Amino acid sequence: MQHNLRVYNTLTRQKEPFKTVVPGKVSMYVCGPTVYKPSHLGHMVGPVIFDTVKRYLTYLGFEVRFVVNITDVDDKLIVEAPKQGISVSELAERITKDYVENLKKLNVTSIDAMPRATNHIGDIVDIIQGLIAKGYAYPAGGDVYFDVTKDDDYGKLCNRDPEQLEAGTRIEVSDKKRSPGDFALWKAAKPGEPSWDSPWGKGRPGWHIECTAMSMRLLGKTLDIHGGGLDLQFPHHENELAQSESFNGVPFVNYWMHNGLMRIHSQTSKIKDAKPGDDEPQKMSKSLGNEIVVHKLFERGVQPETLRFFLLATHYRRPIDYSEDRLAEVQRGLDGFYRFFERYERITKSSFYDLSLKLPLAHPIGDEFSELRKRFLDHMDDDFNTGGAVGVLFELLSALNRYVDRHQLEGGTPSGPERDEFAWGIAILRELSHILGLFIAPIATPKAGDGSQQLVDGLMQLLIDLRAEARKAKNFALGDQIRKRLTDMGVTLEDRPGGTIWRKG
Repeated sequence: MQHNLRVYNTLTRQKEPFKTVVPGKVSMYVCGPTVYKPSHLGHMVGPVIFDTVKRYLTYLGFEVRFVVNITDVDDKLIVEAPKQGISVSELAERITKDYVENLKKLNVTSIDAMPRATNHIGDIVDIIQGLIAKGYAYPAGGDVYFDVTKDDDYGKLCNRDPEQLEAGTRIEVSDKKRSPGDFALWKAAKPGEPSWDSPWGKGRPGWHIECTAMSMRLLGKTLDIHGGGLDLQFPHHENELAQSESFNGVPFVNYWMHNGLMRIHSQTSKIKDAKPGDDEPQKMSKSLGNEIVVHKLFERGVQPETLRFFLLATHYRRPIDYSEDRLAEVQRGLDGFYRFFERYERITKSSFYDLSLKLPLAHPIGDEFSELRKRFLDHMDDDFNTGGAVGVLFELLSALNRYVDRHQLEGGTPSGPERDEFAWGIAILRELSHILGLFIAPIATPKAGDGSQQLVDGLMQLLIDLRAEARKAKNFALGDQIRKRLTDMGVTLEDRPGGTIWRKG
């Protein structure tokens, strides 16, 4: 399979040519949420990015299996469930449903499996027994710990030795440990906590061992890609790597991919203990109390496609700074595409969304549209640079609008070479936007319901007709006044060859 894809590997700290364990196939595992509170916008970053990664790998011809796990037993769930007067399993089910519904709205449709930790207790126990047998782990009073001193290259993912990791990170304290950096594989049950039988007594798995068990069961001993947020690099991924390679004796992951985190400025939210005037961006998290809950954004009327576009407009390894102004800016950018789709429909009498995803066999050589397509794919080949690709998509939009204006296609029907070249440019826009998971289906419009939308449409058409009559009678002052008053109310009029149209914003 011929391709030029290079991927940045956190483990080696460099971009590497992309090669898979099995030719033509990709195994990809991404850490999902601990399901104890509704999903915030930061939880959507990884799924949207890696859904796009899968889309591009599939576009290149790979067969991709994409797994996102659900942590449905953890200290956070055990603390939160009693506050809500429900069981841990009920809480996990409720929050998982919220997470999945948000993913669906954001067009994250490529996940093949979403395993839950509680369904893999047997696998977890087997791996822990194997680690004890190999001398990498030890039981201690109902708990089981991984002994980091037995792993010669522990710390290689973070490029730090164990002492540096202990000094720089909050580590769970226990007098049962042989050394402070050892981490729990199994935790003895406390009264009232969910628990399962094991050779060490009733208990539950540690966080890190869950992902080793689920990824190994569904994808094998060596993964092509392991993804997740940068905040998971230590301790979660470092520990996952240590226990997996110690148990299997083979490399755990070929390409570690870590996405940047969602950040928010303190002035846009109520962060606990924020100092007056402190406007430094901080990681979006539930512990800081600055999370933007996804379903509340949707309830406010923010379009899911706007959020997806917002998340992809930055290179995945960079942090994403959230603000209302930035979201509005992204929406204005998207509106340019939506206006073009309306323009395309006026020209061709057909919908952009009905176009085939396959490019026409015949096309011009060396044209502007083809050059832009090449640049888009070059960005994607360069470590899935969606930020650069989005920039090219805007250039393609501008090129198509210029083409329509230059050849005066609106108000007439393109024919011959003009028709073919225009169709080629449109097909490229359809192809490339689909790689990003954008413009898959028309944005839902407000439902008629009580007839309010028909009333608005009727009143707007009345104003448009009155303005047209005023201009025809050379009463330009009245025509301009109608336009200005509408502009003040946030309504834009666009005079087209086929008539005047209006839009909000």
